[in-house]
Amino acid sequence: MKLTAEIAGEKRELVIEYDGARVVAEIDGRRYEVEARASQPGVYLLLADSHVYECHVEHPGKNRESAEVTVSGQVYAITLTDPKRLRSAQSTDSQTNGTAQIVAPMPGKVVRILVEVGAEVEAGAGLIVVEAMKMQNEMKSPKIGKVTSISVAEGATVNAGDVLAVVE
Repeated sequence: MKLTAEIAGEKRELVIEYDGARVVAEIDGRRYEVEARASQPGVYLLLADSHVYECHVEHPGKNRESAEVTVSGQVYAITLTDPKRLRSAQSTDSQTNGTAQIVAPMPGKVVRILVEVGAEVEAGAGLIVVEAMKMQNEMKSPKIGKVTSISVAEGATVNAGDVLAVVE
């Protein structure tokens, strides 16, 4: 998965690959291999090169893309953006009469469905929560509209790119 990470005001290119508890991250061309384990909600143990790092993640407000991450006493303000999602949202905004498909950004498990078919939603309204690597991601409506279908159930396993819901 390709992302843009803004860390302390600096933008960096980030590529993440998951293989169970093993995570391979490439940041600005530098490769890092770590094993990540959740020890409790918002606290993760990262094992890298025979070192163990305790990582605390806090999401101020409701924005799940932004976080304050504390590692070894250092606090980092981090914002992750998915360039594909931005392009999708921009093209959907320009087509107010179009259909928006909400897709899973990565493999995971549906933990909560926040709306029902037929519900009227605002742009940015939460629709479905998918958990991957012990982190919950809220899939949001990119536009104002009506939920015309939900193609998953709570507890279902989804793959990256699977259509979760449709908003017209």
